Amino acid sequence: MGTLQMVVVILILLLLVKPVGTYVYHVFSGEPNRTDRWFGRTENGIYRLIGLKQREGMSWKKYALSFILTNIVLVAFSYIILRVQRGLPLNPNGISDMEQTLTFNTVISFMTNTNLQHYSGETGLSYFSQMAVITMMMFTSAASGFSVAIAFVRGITGRESLGNFFEDFVKAHVRIFLPLALLVTLILVGLHVPQTLKPTLDVTTLEGQTQHIAIGPVASLESIKHLGTNGGGFFGANSAHPFENPSPLTNVLEILSMWMLPAALPYTYGMFAKNKRQGWVIFTAMMTLFVLLLGLNYYAETRGNPAINALGIESSQGSMEGKEVRFGIPQSSLFTTVTTAATTGSVNNMHDTLTPLGEITPLALMMLNNVFGGKGVGLINMLMYAIMGVFLCGLMVGRTPEFLGRKIEAREMKLIAIAILIHPLIILVPTAGAFLTELGKGSITNPGFHGMTQVLYEYVSSAANNGSGFEGLADNTSFWNITTGIVMLLGRYVSVIAMLAVAGSLLRKNTVPETTGTFRTDNGLFTGILIGTVLIIGALTFLPVIVLGPVAEYLTLR
Repeated sequence: MGTLQMVVVILILLLLVKPVGTYVYHVFSGEPNRTDRWFGRTENGIYRLIGLKQREGMSWKKYALSFILTNIVLVAFSYIILRVQRGLPLNPNGISDMEQTLTFNTVISFMTNTNLQHYSGETGLSYFSQMAVITMMMFTSAASGFSVAIAFVRGITGRESLGNFFEDFVKAHVRIFLPLALLVTLILVGLHVPQTLKPTLDVTTLEGQTQHIAIGPVASLESIKHLGTNGGGFFGANSAHPFENPSPLTNVLEILSMWMLPAALPYTYGMFAKNKRQGWVIFTAMMTLFVLLLGLNYYAETRGNPAINALGIESSQGSMEGKEVRFGIPQSSLFTTVTTAATTGSVNNMHDTLTPLGEITPLALMMLNNVFGGKGVGLINMLMYAIMGVFLCGLMVGRTPEFLGRKIEAREMKLIAIAILIHPLIILVPTAGAFLTELGKGSITNPGFHGMTQVLYEYVSSAANNGSGFEGLADNTSFWNITTGIVMLLGRYVSVIAMLAVAGSLLRKNTVPETTGTFRTDNGLFTGILIGTVLIIGALTFLPVIVLGPVAEYLTLR
C-alpha cells in the first residue's frame, strides 16, 4: 500500500508535465497566445509603472546585472523591515526586532530561494514581516530563478536573445505564481489551513491549563512556499505542523505544488529547442535518479533503526521517530525526496531522525542539485551536465563536441568547470572549518558520525539553496548566521552568472549543420550518458564525506 501511494502521486505528476510545460512555454516564448488576453493589461500597467517602455533583449551581462540589482534592492528593503518590525503595524503579539546577524542570514536566505531558518516563525516574526518580507521574497526569489532559467534555455536553443529580465520577472509573477498561489491558498483554506490576522489564541485545556496557540496568515504563505520551492515555514515545525499541513490530502497537494513546475521545465526546454525529445531525455534522467534515491530512503525507513531493532523492539511500522502518524513512512519518504530534489526545504518529518542510510537520499539530492531542482536551478544544472557529457564523448572520439547545433569550446567548459567546482568548495571547506573552530564545534549537539552529518547537512542545504536542516544544531549564532549566509550567496549567484555567460557565448555562435557524425542528444543512449556523468562527478566529489557521515554511522549501529 505504501508503494502504491507513492506511485499514484508520481503518475499524477506525469499527467501534469505536458500541460504545465506547454503553458510555461507560451508564457515566455514571445509568441502571441491566449494568455496575452488574460494578463496583457495587467502587465502593461506594471511596465508603465516601472518605466519599461521598450522591452528589447539583453546581453547576458545586462541580464545578470538586472537580476542581481533587483535582488539587492529587495534585500535592503527586507533587512530594514526585520530590524524595525517591533514598531510596525500588524504585530499583535509584540514580536521584538530581529538581531542583526540573524537578519542578515534571513534576508539572504529568502532572497536566494533557500529559506534556511535560524528562527522559529511564530515567535520570531510579526504578521507584517511574514507577509511583507517572507511571503514577498518567496514570490520574487522564485520569479528571479525562473526568469534566469528561461533566459538560459533561450541562449542554448538559439533564440534571438536571452530576453529581458524585467519582462520575464513580471510575467513569472502575473501569469504563473500569483494565479497558482491564489488557487492553492483557497484550496488550503478549504482544507482547514488558517488564514487570519487574529493574535495568538489563549485556550483552556481539558486539564484547566492555559495554552497559547499561534495562528496567522498561514495558507497564503504555504501556497507560495511550495509553488516557489521556497520551503520556509510559518511555524518552526514547518509542514509537520498540523496548521501548515493538516492531512494526507494537503500533504499530496504540497508535494505536487513544489514538484509540478520544476518537473515541467524540461518539457518547456524541449519546446524551445523545437525537439520535445530533448526535453524528455532531461526529464527521464531526472526521474531515474529521483526514483533510485526515493527507493533508498523508503527502504531504509521501512527497515527501522538498526540500534532499536537490535534491542528486540517491535519495528513493523518502520522508523517512525520524528515522523507524523498521519503521514506514515510512504508520504514522509516521498515528501523528503521531493523537497530535497526540488530544493524546496519544506519538511513534514525531522530529517535529523532519519536512519543513517535514509539520510543519504536528501544529502545526495542536494549535492547533485540537478534532479528537478528549484525554480530553474535543476534544469540549468542538468543541462550543464548534458554539455559536459557531450564534451567528454567528443574527447573520446576525437571530434569537436556540439550541443543543439553549436560547438562546445574552451570558454564554455571553463565556465562550466567554475559552476561545477564552486558547489563542493562552498560545502566541504566550511564543513571542515566548523570542526576546527570553537564557535563551530560548540553548536554541534550530536556526538560522533551523526554530528559530522549534522554539520555537513547545514552547509549542503545552504549551498543547494534548499533550506532544510538537521534540527538540534544550535545554529542561531553569529558564526552559523554569517557562514551559512555567505555560502547561500555563493551557491546562488556564482553558478547562475557562470551559466548565463555560457548561454550568452553559445547564442553568439553560428549553427553547425547536422551530419552523420553528429552526436545525438535526444535518445536513450544520451540519457544513460547523462545519468552516468552526473553520478561519476557526484561520486568523485562527495562520496568520501558521505562515507565519513551516514555510512560510518550505519556501520557503527549494526
